[in-house]
Amino acid sequence: MHVYSRRRTAAGFTLIELMITVAVVAILAAIALPSYQAYVRKANRAQAKADLVELAQMLERRHTVENTYAGMTLPFSQSPRDGTARYTLSYVGTPNGTTFTLQAAPTEIQNKDDCGTLTLDQAGRKTPNASKGPGCW
Repeated sequence: MHVYSRRRTAAGFTLIELMITVAVVAILAAIALPSYQAYVRKANRAQAKADLVELAQMLERRHTVENTYAGMTLPFSQSPRDGTARYTLSYVGTPNGTTFTLQAAPTEIQNKDDCGTLTLDQAGRKTPNASKGPGCW
């Protein structure tokens, strides 16, 4: 009889290989997460801008029919309308009803957005403007 003395090699990954893989995944996550969060903030800001424009259109229709901006109540006060508020929407009009300012103030979740509070008035003026916050509007 012939006895074979074969040495069995262990199958699988070494600890070093696993640690390198974990390090690579951690580096990729550290790069991707801030980019993703910035993308989400930008999407929330785009929704708030769209809501401000929609409210301004409602106010303009009211002004066309009644010749005043006064007495308008907002049909919704947060952006987005459903779910967790990212911006709080408000309306300020003058007593004589000739002007208005719509405002979208960021909530806690959106506070890290560089643009801060967005405003839109009856003349179409927007803040922050392009010189202070490029890309905000």
